Amino acid sequence: MSGHVSPKSSYYAIFGSLMVLTAITVGIAFVNLGALNFPVALSIAILKATLVILFFMHVKYSSRLTKLICGGAFFFLVVLFGLTMTDYLSRGWFVAPGGTAGAGTQLTVGPQTPPAAEADEPDADSAVTEEP
Repeated sequence: MSGHVSPKSSYYAIFGSLMVLTAITVGIAFVNLGALNFPVALSIAILKATLVILFFMHVKYSSRLTKLICGGAFFFLVVLFGLTMTDYLSRGWFVAPGGTAGAGTQLTVGPQTPPAAEADEPDADSAVTEEP
C-alpha cells in the first residue's frame, strides 16, 4: 500500500504555522477582547486542529470515504461547539439577587461580616448605663 509522500518542507511550513498560531493564541490571551476572548481562542484552536488533521494525519491525500468520515466528525464537533457557545454567551443575562452576573464570581453563603463602621459602635444591649 503506497501513500502520498510529502516533502519535508511542507511539514516544516505546517509546523511553523502551528507555532505562529500558538504565539497568536498566547498574545490574544493578554488582550482584553471582552466577550470575544473565548470565540477568538476557539477559532484559532479549530484552525490549528484543521491543519493537523489535513497534513499530519494525511487526510488531504486520503480517499473520499476517509474525507467524508473526517468531515462528518468535524461537522458534529462544530455543532457541539455551537451549542457550547449558546450556553456560554447566554450566561451574562441572569443577575443573581445579591450580586453580579459575571462568570467566575464567588458568592459567599453564610453570615455576612459587618462593615467596619458598624463594628466599632457598641451594641445597645451591651451599653453600660450609670445610675445617678
